Amino acid sequence: MMTDERMRTFLHSLEQDFPEWLNCLRREAVADQVPVIRRETASLLRFLLTAKRPASILEVGTAVGYSTLLMSEYMPSGSHITTIENYEKRFCAAQENVERAGRGDRITLLFGDAREVLDGLEGGFDFIFMDAAKGQYIHFLPKVLRLMTPGALLVSDNVLQEGDILESRYAVERRDRTIHARMREYLYELTHHPLLETIVLPVGDGVTVSVRK
Repeated sequence: MMTDERMRTFLHSLEQDFPEWLNCLRREAVADQVPVIRRETASLLRFLLTAKRPASILEVGTAVGYSTLLMSEYMPSGSHITTIENYEKRFCAAQENVERAGRGDRITLLFGDAREVLDGLEGGFDFIFMDAAKGQYIHFLPKVLRLMTPGALLVSDNVLQEGDILESRYAVERRDRTIHARMREYLYELTHHPLLETIVLPVGDGVTVSVRK
């Protein structure tokens, strides 16, 4: 998003490729018009998981399980992922993909509205990936903060909204104004919250990485 196509192609040429089974799952999702994380974001997740080596991962927004399974590929042995999805069709597809990959013992899939599911979870997560309804991020934040251990990472995807985040609310489509306002509020809260240290990265469609102090 924030680099031109030639630069993006060059950077991709330097990256180590992902396993073919993950590439196949990505192609299937794209063909079915299911939104999945961009390649740059996938590479960032791979790096952060390798550096952080989390024992317990929470994902808010499973979709068909591409990012879930990508994280399961690069998390340490013995780690576990809990992931939440509210759309039944995608939840069922994620279940099938997790079983097909043989990762059912390392991944717990929870169906339901994340606002309710998060309230029922106990703390102890040291890595959280936020990739759900963008207008809900600001509402999820206090819930995930409660679940984060000191030093835990919170990674939030799609925070720059294809560059629209730079625009006045009156310059974006009327139907997008609520999401635009809420995402701006979310970014401000992340960067000013006394319990968080946050960096905003122009990776993919924008990613924030926050550390719980």
